[in-house]
Amino acid sequence: MQLKHSLAIGVAVSSLFCATAHSADTFVRMVSGPSGGSWYPLGAKIVQVFEDNIDGISTSNTSGGGISNVLAVNGGDAEIGWSYAHTSFNGYSGKGKFDKAQPDVRHFATLYPAMFQVAVRKDSEINTFADMKAANISPGKAKWTGTAFAESILSAYDISFDGIRGGGGTVHHVSYTESVALMKDGHIDVFMAATSMPQASFLELEHSPGIRFIGLPDDKLNEILDANPGYITGLMPKGVYESIEEDTNTLGIVTNMVVHKDLSDELVYNMCKVFWENHATFAEVKGIWNSVKLDDALNGAAIPVHPGAQKCYDELGVKG
Repeated sequence: MQLKHSLAIGVAVSSLFCATAHSADTFVRMVSGPSGGSWYPLGAKIVQVFEDNIDGISTSNTSGGGISNVLAVNGGDAEIGWSYAHTSFNGYSGKGKFDKAQPDVRHFATLYPAMFQVAVRKDSEINTFADMKAANISPGKAKWTGTAFAESILSAYDISFDGIRGGGGTVHHVSYTESVALMKDGHIDVFMAATSMPQASFLELEHSPGIRFIGLPDDKLNEILDANPGYITGLMPKGVYESIEEDTNTLGIVTNMVVHKDLSDELVYNMCKVFWENHATFAEVKGIWNSVKLDDALNGAAIPVHPGAQKCYDELGVKG
């Protein structure tokens, strides 16, 4: 059964969106992920479902990244955004890649784990991260969580982005789609992304030109985990891609969604109810959604939970 709620919300909306949202009380802007990833199509479906099932709102979905989405929600440029539990905590606390605290973000839901995936061309001479000192790499855009992953791993090998450039390599801060094109054209040696598995961009590269994945040995994995609280041990299991012939260690992180603290409790409560009532709809968009469980909705919530979401989870019997 679809849920319809009348909202009486006084959220200010920029004149930029007035033509789009003139018939709505509020405009809910989502920032999700890059085209070619899982976040963007799932985000598009989620906001569509919100708009179809909650009276008084109009919605949009735009691309983004884990770090930039926290900045966007905190800064009032979006009402809801995709990120990672570790990234959200760093943003709220002003740690890691955040120059200052982002105190206005609140936890909405924990989703599924994402794995840091690193691929080179099948004929590449690169076999470990230590071989990337002068490579042409594409780790993601500057404000994406995958880029922070890349820097953490390379740092464990005493490699920096500046060092790569100084050694004659390049660092391309571009989207998944652009990364695929660059690798096909031979302009990059390494493509890195923190995303679900299997991921469409890597599947495309397996078909052409052919790729190999680079994993992490136990000693380096443990070193990185010790230096970066919030990261988790990840695994790329044999067969998740055709080119994964044995279980491969990597880094992992839990995907989550955050909302702005000033969204009304009523709106966030209704969003939460609609979100979980339509689980099957989202699973039709991306199979990874089947690993999203209501019972896990508060797992890894290292920032305050929005009161509207907390009310929803209390009613649904979800424990933190």
